[in-house]
Amino acid sequence: MNRRDFFKKAGIATAGGIALPNILPSGRLFAKTNAPKAEYVVMVMFAGGVRQQESVSQRYLEDSQDVAGGAGNIMPNLFKGPLPNKKIVFGTNPGNNQPDGSEPIPRLLSKSMEETGTVFKEMRAQSAGHYVGLNSLVTGNAGTSQGLKVRPRNPTIFEYLRRHAGFKATDTWFICNTIGNSYPLLNSSTNADYGLQYGGNMFAAPYTFGGIGRSILGNAKPYSKSDLDPMYFMKNFLDQSFGLTPDQLTSVKNTDDERTQIKEFVRTIFQRQTAGQIVQPPVTDSGDAVNISYAAEVLRYFKPKFLTVNLSGVDGCHSNFTGYLRSLHRADHAVAWLWNYIENNIPEMAGKTIMLVAPECGRNLEPNPILDQNDWYAYDHSDANAMRVWGVMMGKGVPNMSIGNENNPTGRLTDLVPTIADIFGIYDEVMASGYIDPLAKSLYLRM
Repeated sequence: MNRRDFFKKAGIATAGGIALPNILPSGRLFAKTNAPKAEYVVMVMFAGGVRQQESVSQRYLEDSQDVAGGAGNIMPNLFKGPLPNKKIVFGTNPGNNQPDGSEPIPRLLSKSMEETGTVFKEMRAQSAGHYVGLNSLVTGNAGTSQGLKVRPRNPTIFEYLRRHAGFKATDTWFICNTIGNSYPLLNSSTNADYGLQYGGNMFAAPYTFGGIGRSILGNAKPYSKSDLDPMYFMKNFLDQSFGLTPDQLTSVKNTDDERTQIKEFVRTIFQRQTAGQIVQPPVTDSGDAVNISYAAEVLRYFKPKFLTVNLSGVDGCHSNFTGYLRSLHRADHAVAWLWNYIENNIPEMAGKTIMLVAPECGRNLEPNPILDQNDWYAYDHSDANAMRVWGVMMGKGVPNMSIGNENNPTGRLTDLVPTIADIFGIYDEVMASGYIDPLAKSLYLRM
């Protein structure tokens, strides 16, 4: 739906008359306010470099592999449009990766997110690299000089929410899918004004709840609060004895009750694993689906105000284009399942949540020389096409709009942190911090 259609259909007859949206002098639909727009936010950092052509542009094989008539939408839960009708490799048919050898995963949502929320079809990344891209999504700052294996220099959304919105540590979560590079360090910064004392909690799900985590934590003794009190007293005494200050903390600052709650959650997860009760999407043959499963478990147990989860399956596009297409299709499926799970299985969050979805970077216009099992070329991410990305918003109060195109890019990945701040009513404080990209703003102000 375009803006004119939205305004036309937004005039709803009511018992008291006609309700119309207030259109600002600037032409924007939303004014910046300090009133929260929703109670919960879930951000999906979508995969590991998503090429614009195969995702929102729905070109499938037509542009990438020069297959005439090979266009189609392989992300039917996020975007509207017909599936491809030739050379189907992205669906489910174990052991058969040949063209036309698999069945697409049935769409989970009755209407795509594009048909129910707002899609920014042409946004801009601030880097063609994964890690800087993820930094942009959690800090709202380009951070192009940010090094690997160190925490971000600029405050993260976790710190903004805990410091300015007063959220508890267990109100903010990062569900990470790896412990490589700097990924598990993105839950807080080294910034002197914020730092780890305001950090969010983090699970690297495949490790915490995989074989390694089970071997270490699976048989851990559950302690009562009366057992733990003297232990924490001694810990606090030693911290003070060694003169540790907040900027020297080595872990997120959870209260004693929150620590107990987290330990109980981990114990419960291993019990649910043994009983086969872990919630999961219908199709789980990907690491991204597993990470989404544990994100849902955290949401079910803690009902956090904010949670972000990262996916990375499509990074295989560097060497295997067929696998990349399959990963895109499965990530679309997993994200839709997560939204359905929130709306249908977590009553505290149903109707009160906004979901944001965006890649951290795109992929190149031209392929590299690597051919996969279908003789299709692979793609890296280093050119101007890799700066092209998209964003999706849906949920409480989000209008149905389509914004921007290739000739009129609208929005930046650094907009997502200001948008989350806007949703929770702390936009002014976050923008005044001095650490946000000066070109960034809430996506509500771009509508």
